[in-house]
Amino acid sequence: MRDIGPEASPIWQAEAISGFARSELFDRTFQEGMDLVEETAAYLDGAGRQDSKLLSRAAALAYAAESMRLTTRLMQVASWLLVQRAVREGDMAPEAALDASYRLGAEADGGDRSSPEPLPSPLSDLLGRSERLFDRVRHLDERMYAEASGDAAPVHPVLSQMERLKDAFGA
Repeated sequence: MRDIGPEASPIWQAEAISGFARSELFDRTFQEGMDLVEETAAYLDGAGRQDSKLLSRAAALAYAAESMRLTTRLMQVASWLLVQRAVREGDMAPEAALDASYRLGAEADGGDRSSPEPLPSPLSDLLGRSERLFDRVRHLDERMYAEASGDAAPVHPVLSQMERLKDAFGA
């Protein structure tokens, strides 16, 4: 497949990006993401501080590592969602959103998450919910932007076949 940069992005892709930004799915995902960011901040700055003080030294270290992983994951999601909102509001062209710097980054390997004792249940709940949200947003990111970066098969199968025919017949 040819390498397609943002400047050569098919029109349908820009329309798909704009369409998503105006969709109910975007509204729900944006609201869920921002609510989870706020809920996480409130927990980590409030009850989470008390929860972490009750843990053993080893468990407190695991708590700190997981809370950092949680906030990093949520900041990636929030940044991606804010780019989509900028497209929606006309502050950013859909083609500009194709830039790799606006793509959702790969999540770092979780490493060894074992702890001598379980993490506080509110933190575990936030971790699970943030992982599910990250996975959904990553799927959206891949579907909307994969062709532009050459990462995956084109999203639009008819245009893909047309491109293959053009390449085959030298048109």
